[in-house]
Amino acid sequence: MLQVAGVLKTFQGVVALDHVSLSVRPGEVHGLIGGNGAGKSTLVKVISGVHPPDAGELRCLGERVRFAGPAEARRAGIATIHQESNLVPTMSVARNLLLGREPRRRFGLIDFAGMHALAAETLAAHGLRIDVRRPLGSLGEGARQLVALARAASADARLIVMDEPASFLEQDELRTLFAAVSRLRDEGRSVVYVTHRLQEVYEVCDRVTVLRDGRVVHTGPPAALDRLRLVSLMLGRPFHPVEAPSWTGDPDQPGDRPVLEAKGLTRHHVLDGVSLAMRAGEVLGLGGLLGAGRSETARAIAGALPVDAGQVTVSGSAARKWSIRSAVRAGIGLVPENRRTEGIVPTLSVRDNIALAALPRLSRAGIVSDARIDGIVATFMTRLGIKAVSPRQPAGELSGGNQQKVLLARWLAMHPKVLLLDEPTRGVDVASKLQMQALIDELAVDGLAILLISSDVAELVDNCDSVVVLRDGAISEQLTGTEVTEDRILAALAR
Repeated sequence: MLQVAGVLKTFQGVVALDHVSLSVRPGEVHGLIGGNGAGKSTLVKVISGVHPPDAGELRCLGERVRFAGPAEARRAGIATIHQESNLVPTMSVARNLLLGREPRRRFGLIDFAGMHALAAETLAAHGLRIDVRRPLGSLGEGARQLVALARAASADARLIVMDEPASFLEQDELRTLFAAVSRLRDEGRSVVYVTHRLQEVYEVCDRVTVLRDGRVVHTGPPAALDRLRLVSLMLGRPFHPVEAPSWTGDPDQPGDRPVLEAKGLTRHHVLDGVSLAMRAGEVLGLGGLLGAGRSETARAIAGALPVDAGQVTVSGSAARKWSIRSAVRAGIGLVPENRRTEGIVPTLSVRDNIALAALPRLSRAGIVSDARIDGIVATFMTRLGIKAVSPRQPAGELSGGNQQKVLLARWLAMHPKVLLLDEPTRGVDVASKLQMQALIDELAVDGLAILLISSDVAELVDNCDSVVVLRDGAISEQLTGTEVTEDRILAALAR
């Protein structure tokens, strides 16, 4: 049905897809899996016509194709259901289902009665019986996903690409989705099923392709791989089976009183009762596969992700309503995973980026002292080895490693008690990575409590005193001391 042959795609010199090849057979559900930055989203966009390949080719039913845009891909029989639905929530279910294909009466007027009947019949065939006159936005996430799937199927798509379709579905919605995917397979249609959940790969996929760093590292039936082997392929680490019980203990451990305690952090579909404790001078690692809830845990602790239940206390005290302001005042700093969109302000200077969070502390009667800012900026640029033409250089012009140091400097200028580092070495060169790891050790020696989130198992082992492994938003296992080994972490990830 589809052949991807030697596709290369780069963005500003960075290779996103490195001569990727795979084939999707008629009537096959082909899984696509990989960690952050593996190239899954880029491959989906190449298949759906968003990005043209720099090299290589696509073939549909043996015929070479080159799409000038998504519309051409749709005309070729390829429909894409994105993780964030691209339907219109204010329109009715029927209008969304048949948008652009509405049945017409005389003079081009829409036949609403015919449209509603056709929409109801189409959705019923996909296991969804609802009032099709309702606004789409009034439905739950699972029903909206099924409407998107039914829209793609009713448009006579021969290949349907589903990008993380089950991320926010309940169990009963998930079963309905799997049944709909099975019907597509029975009709002889093909599905590319992108997911980060291992269980879905084994339940619905006939074959699975594993991407890592923009390359295909494995293609074959899921039954030929156990979970540990699949995780090892995704992460690029050797595997040695290890039996280890799931952690069911209390986060409170004997020893010094925790600087920070998070208890029962819960958010629907995201976090499920996550509890952890951090002590002064400790580096606590947070591991897990993509979608396990690592970044969400850090954001909840930093007040950037509202929770349905749970509490964060710092030095034994907690704010009545936890928020970003509460967290900053309590001495918590978060260096986010995406430093360009959530961290630095690229058009501001290095100086202004570093001073941003500390401005209230550096002002008197609302007047900020330039001399005090310059002193702090000079101190941290020297201490962290930030390489810039001058403090006035725009932060967006710096290398990835130096941008990361600018973010660290911003929070260190606040004299925090707790520092949350989300993938701090991702996308930086080897020298910057070593400098960052040395800095983490130095900060811990100075008494800072550090939460280190990393997809690199070796990085967790090398830097952390203990490691909490998450799975589906809940704690799978907690390892301490000599238990922190690559084999134990890999086993926990695969469990």
